[in-house]
Amino acid sequence: MALLERVSTLVRANLNDLIDKAEDPEKMIKQVILDMQNQLLQVKTQVAIAIADQHLLDKKRKENEDKVAEWMRKAELAVDKKQDDLARVALTRVESYRDLTESFAQQLTDQQAQVENLKIALRQLEQKLAEAEGKADLLIAQQRRARAVGKASDAKLAAGNGSKAGAFDRMKRKVARNEAISQAKSELAAEDVEDRLAALEKEDRIEQLLADLKTKRGAERTT
Repeated sequence: MALLERVSTLVRANLNDLIDKAEDPEKMIKQVILDMQNQLLQVKTQVAIAIADQHLLDKKRKENEDKVAEWMRKAELAVDKKQDDLARVALTRVESYRDLTESFAQQLTDQQAQVENLKIALRQLEQKLAEAEGKADLLIAQQRRARAVGKASDAKLAAGNGSKAGAFDRMKRKVARNEAISQAKSELAAEDVEDRLAALEKEDRIEQLLADLKTKRGAERTT
C-alpha cells in the first residue's frame, strides 16, 4: 500500500545525506521530522483500523462456524426423522456456511499479516523519528560549523587570489611612485630657493669686491 511505501522511504532516508544536499539544512531537518510525525499519525490510524477489521473478520468467521454447526445439527435431526429432503437442504446450508468460514479465515490470515506489517512499520518509523529528533540539534550544529569553515576557506582563497594580490601590489607601487614624485618636487623647489639665495650672495660679494677694488685703486692714484 502507498502508506507503507512512504514510510519505507522515510525509514531508508539518510538524514546526513539529505541535510548535505539541502540549501537550508535547518529547514530540511525540520521538514523531515514533520513528515515523519505526519506519517506516524497516519500509520497509527491505519494500525487501529486494521486491527478493528481483523476483529470483525474473526467475528464473521466464528459466526459462520456457528452456522455450520447449527445446520449440521438440523441435518442430523432431519436424517433421524427420515426427512431426507430437509436433510439435503440443511447440508447445502452447511456447505455454504463452511465456504464462507474458509473465506473469512483466509481474509483473517491476510489481515493479520497486514496488521503485523503495519506494526513493524510503526515501530521502525517511531525509531527513525526518535533518531531524527535526537540528532536534529547535532546535525544542524554540524552544518553550521561546516558553513562557517566553508566561508573561512572562501575568505582565505579570496585573500590569496593572485589577481587581487597583483592589483594590491600595483596600487602600492603607484602610491610609492606618487610619493617619490612629490618628494622630488619638494627637493627641486628647495634647491631652486637655495640657488637664488646663493646667486644673491654671490652678487653681493662681487659688488663688495668691486667696491674694495675701486677704493684700492683710488688710494693708489692719490699717492
